[in-house]
Amino acid sequence: MEVKAQLRQLRISPRKVRLIANLVRGMSVTQAEQQLRFTNKASALPILKLLQSAVANAEQHFKLGKDKLHLKSITVGDGLTLKRWMPRAMGRATPIRKRSSHVIIVLSDKSVAKKKLKNK
Repeated sequence: MEVKAQLRQLRISPRKVRLIANLVRGMSVTQAEQQLRFTNKASALPILKLLQSAVANAEQHFKLGKDKLHLKSITVGDGLTLKRWMPRAMGRATPIRKRSSHVIIVLSDKSVAKKKLKNK
């Protein structure tokens, strides 16, 4: 069973969010929560909240326990880019691109993943 949760228009650049996504990819939910709680990065908190939302979806809709879930995939994509201008010397202006991210978390049941590995 797969459970999805997505976060759109996170106002942190995708490059910074991917650092944290790569840190927790493939972990169990409890390990990932612990890792995100003690990571000193700004994008750790929104990803932690998204992970908790995905776990709540799994418990509410599919009656899956938190201890049986693991992160099957976490993807970080580009969101909208806000384009601003910064005044510079001699009447010039330089562009500033304020990037945003879309994050998608897919949780999977551990028993399903083990069965697929045994069949291969």
